[in-house]
Amino acid sequence: MTADTIEPEEYASDPAERRREQRGWYFYDFACSVYSTSVLTVFLGPYLTSVARAAADADGFVHPLGIPVRAGSLFAYAVSASIVVAILAMPLVGAVADRTGRKKPLLAAAAYLGATATAGMFFLAGDRYLLGTFLLIVANASLSVSMVLYNAYLPQIAEPDERDTVSSRGWAFGYTSGALVLVLNLVLYSGHDSFGLTEGEAVRICLASAGVWWGAFTLVPLRRLRDRQVRPEGAERAGEGAVGSGWGQLRATLKDMRRHPLTLSFLLAYLIYNDGIQTVISQASIYGSEELKLDQTTLITAVLLVQVLAVAGALGMGRLARTHGAKRTILGSLAVWTLILVAGYFLPANSPVFFYWLAAAIGLVMGGSQALSRSLFSHLVPRGKEAEYFSAYEMSDRGLSWLGPLVFGLAYQLTGSYRDAIISLVIFFAIGFTLLARVPVRRAVEAAGNPVPERI
Repeated sequence: MTADTIEPEEYASDPAERRREQRGWYFYDFACSVYSTSVLTVFLGPYLTSVARAAADADGFVHPLGIPVRAGSLFAYAVSASIVVAILAMPLVGAVADRTGRKKPLLAAAAYLGATATAGMFFLAGDRYLLGTFLLIVANASLSVSMVLYNAYLPQIAEPDERDTVSSRGWAFGYTSGALVLVLNLVLYSGHDSFGLTEGEAVRICLASAGVWWGAFTLVPLRRLRDRQVRPEGAERAGEGAVGSGWGQLRATLKDMRRHPLTLSFLLAYLIYNDGIQTVISQASIYGSEELKLDQTTLITAVLLVQVLAVAGALGMGRLARTHGAKRTILGSLAVWTLILVAGYFLPANSPVFFYWLAAAIGLVMGGSQALSRSLFSHLVPRGKEAEYFSAYEMSDRGLSWLGPLVFGLAYQLTGSYRDAIISLVIFFAIGFTLLARVPVRRAVEAAGNPVPERI
């Protein structure tokens, strides 16, 4: 046993070591959330769209691989493509992690591949929309793969009654870093003339700095987290061609999930409503800039408002879950998400104040709905199969969230209206709410062989 590897049972009996790992675990959210906030939500969508338009023909189309794509749809399609790539990689990573017990080296590889691709966005200039599309696909897929491993640590570093709180704190750390870096981005972007930079150069520095931040702060969880030894019943599997059996492992995991149909039911509900959440997050800046005609400074400050309120929202919803249960709290957040989309559809153009109100509402529900979904799922995972099940979860979280961006992009391509695209997402929240309401979570936890928390 090495210093970085401990027996599976040790964490439960050593609160000091558990807290140390939890603090390190929080910092991966602190590291990678800057990509989600500064790159995916704020800068890359409008900037890549402008680069694509510079390369477009007279009808406003670019032609990657000879396929006609409206320049305004390129970003949404690239997000969908990145998720398809993640789908191919995540089962392999989950299988290797569970069979070898070594999540940390895989986490490091995925994190630094994504950070490097993000830093490379500094070179996205002129009409290099193909470079931007490629880097987006690599960075976004790497983030998804890394989150499989990151989330799989949760049931190993937190006792059942701690998980809502620990998961919510992780999201709060992420929103804190997102807010901090957005302040720096706002200073640089707004004052780019005084720094001797063009607007495009300022944007490219903001994009690249997110990659540097991601890579730098990933060092903290890599120092604090510990790999668990494979249990004896998994030792025989560890040498059975883990790398070559990723998809076989996914099939085995899905087959095993049939023994836990309530866990599968939760995953289906989460797949649907989280697709809506992820699409709103990734397409918000496009909607604000193209449909509502808001300038980049307004978008940055609105997302900064989201980040600040998301810290309070994640922690506040974590407290609500302790009194009302995670399931009821998530259902309430989905109702609010639906109201947000309806309000967004009717939002007037050139009205930053109304957009700020909408951003505030998003901030209050965004972190909590995702954090509580993660902690709720951790109760439904059979012990010893964390990475396998979280690979399937991550496919729901990111890997199967290709449908929302695809629908959003198609709606714009067919209608030329981002309002039609945004209102189409209501269906994801309505169906997800209905499916989640039907899941008996207490029975699901018991069926997975885990202790049932007092409130869930």
